[in-house]
Amino acid sequence: MVWEFAGELRGLGWVTDLMVAGSLATGDYVPGVSDLDLVALTDGPVSAGRQAALVAIHDKLDTGLNLGCVYVDAATVSDTGRQHPTWTHGQLVQRILSGITRAELARHGYEVFGRPPRAVFPRVSDDDIRAAARAELTGYWSWAARRPWIWIGPVIADLGLTSMARGRHALRTGELLTKSEAVEQADAPAWLIAQLAARRQGRTGVTSPRLRTAWIAWRDARRTVAEARRR
Repeated sequence: MVWEFAGELRGLGWVTDLMVAGSLATGDYVPGVSDLDLVALTDGPVSAGRQAALVAIHDKLDTGLNLGCVYVDAATVSDTGRQHPTWTHGQLVQRILSGITRAELARHGYEVFGRPPRAVFPRVSDDDIRAAARAELTGYWSWAARRPWIWIGPVIADLGLTSMARGRHALRTGELLTKSEAVEQADAPAWLIAQLAARRQGRTGVTSPRLRTAWIAWRDARRTVAEARRR
């Protein structure tokens, strides 16, 4: 399906490069569980007309794939604070290309077509990864930690536990941790880690007690965000 998607983008004539980040790049991709994290470079700004063309392609192909793609005007790659059209969870929104995604591209990413990521994105140091992790923890996750009610949702609870483990590892070592590895390092009881691992492996019907899991995940986020701020 990635190749079919790539063919559609190339057919537009103004998408010059398509690159793979995330779990597919790090070898941690689990079909039916993992997202597809892609980054496309374009020749010029992604105007309203171009965005409409992208939505049409995604609507046609993104059926159960959890496909995400950031569309970056190649002339603005170095602007780390700039927002770009981003397809995620079935809609087109405006987001930055995060420091973590940039690090994944620089260290593990590869091209579907066009240039390899290392020809576009500069090398990232361990301190760059620490800074990127700190930005995510003190950004979105700080916002989430101030809203305990959202953690009742099983998706945010699972994502939070693995994201906190990944964030702590990055702050400590300056290295990226896969989601599967992060499950084993989650700050949670053994029974919950086993359930997280089962869901990460794609096993169906494995649930966790919602209120207890929400409390564990929210408490972990508050502690980890506070640690990131102290650093």
